[in-house]
Amino acid sequence: MVRALGPVLPAAAVSSLPFTVFNTFLVQIAAAAGAGVAALGSLRGLGGLAALAVGVALAPLIDRVPKHLAAAGSLTLLGLSALLGASGDFFALAGFCLLVGAATAVLNPALSAAAADRFGDGPAAARAATLVSATQSLAAMLAAPVIALPALFWGWQGDLVAVTAIALLIAVFFLRREVDPVRSQKIGYLKTFRRLRDVPGALPLLAVAMLRTTAFMGYLSYLAAFCADRFHLQPAAFAIVWSVSGGAFFVGNLLAGRYTNTNGNPEKVLIGAIAAALAAMIAFYTTHSLPIAIAMMVVLGAGHAAAAACVVSLVVRRCGLLRGAALALNGAGMSLGVFAGAALGGLGLALGGYAGVAAALGGATALALVFAWRVRR
Repeated sequence: MVRALGPVLPAAAVSSLPFTVFNTFLVQIAAAAGAGVAALGSLRGLGGLAALAVGVALAPLIDRVPKHLAAAGSLTLLGLSALLGASGDFFALAGFCLLVGAATAVLNPALSAAAADRFGDGPAAARAATLVSATQSLAAMLAAPVIALPALFWGWQGDLVAVTAIALLIAVFFLRREVDPVRSQKIGYLKTFRRLRDVPGALPLLAVAMLRTTAFMGYLSYLAAFCADRFHLQPAAFAIVWSVSGGAFFVGNLLAGRYTNTNGNPEKVLIGAIAAALAAMIAFYTTHSLPIAIAMMVVLGAGHAAAAACVVSLVVRRCGLLRGAALALNGAGMSLGVFAGAALGGLGLALGGYAGVAAALGGATALALVFAWRVRR
């Protein structure tokens, strides 16, 4: 399957690189731009807003063009955005964040849909789509140390220029492919949304994706502060813990995608994964034992990864010719969840400390569990 997907998996990996460079070298980039770290860091939110807006606006159009052309165009925009960010100017960096968010809003669903299209409409198609998301999670976990070494020689600007070169090279590979068949029906723009509404379980699936992202990203937003306050972890020690959590997410995503699309029931796995994540969330914020906390972090990462894989699998299986549009809306909902998670976690922290964070994020997870039951029905 990996060989059959060709440039799809490398493109999925490179999609996570621009913001990884931005986050890893935020202090150095802020110094080059003559701006504060907080002001520059807030620009990252522009990418999420752009991804949300573009994902919703272009969702009905994803299935109307050959996927390899959509991927090539968004990779080209991604590469040019990285080159713009390498200038180090504050306003150029704002444009970089906006354009990267817009590019990935098209690139990610196009890659997932293209992977699924190569294997029809059965379990193999869903497994191919989840392999794309597993590759993205692996790239996100490994990218920071990988880009840090070459940056010793050419700086963060060199990393962004390298991202430009890689993205444009992969775009060329997509352009050299034979034209993919366009699998969607020629239906109206608004009618696409109505058709998706009528797909059994489609709306609850999108709600699950948004709510579980809200819970998970809210947890990640305050993870370093919680570990420092309760367990007195220094940055070096926390980096190891973070890697353990990231590894659990990758393994959970990969294995859930394989299991549910060979001999498993994705609806049942979805419910079990979210229930496990809810229990782990409560245990994580109530324990004062570091080993137990790390174990709960592993369960949280694996549970949310399995839930994400199940959502993608079910979207691909149920939405048929509208899978590209559904995957675009799924990505837009997850972008909304990133902002909602940070805001909800912050509200809980302000009102009730870490117990408030647990209540707020646990509530979002519990609501996701309710919608997961509706998906099964």
